[in-house]
Amino acid sequence: MLQGKTKSGFEFTLDEERLDNYELLEALGELEENIYLLPKIIKLVLGDEQAKELKEHLKNEKGIIPSKAMEAELKEIFELVPTLKNS
Repeated sequence: MLQGKTKSGFEFTLDEERLDNYELLEALGELEENIYLLPKIIKLVLGDEQAKELKEHLKNEKGIIPSKAMEAELKEIFELVPTLKNS
């Protein structure tokens, strides 16, 4: 299990098996052409419960989850993974 925290304060735990997933690889490969795969990727990486927690974490005062914020969080999580594996 890998544990980390993003700059915005979202704490997460990743099961390394989730990262070694062909469906995740496929979705990441198609993401540039189809941004609508982002929710699927987030669920594949974090699982349903943590994906819900991340959405709650990112909601602004109007109850809206900015898509750019979600993209930034996912990118940061992926950037943290190698660091977490080496600690």
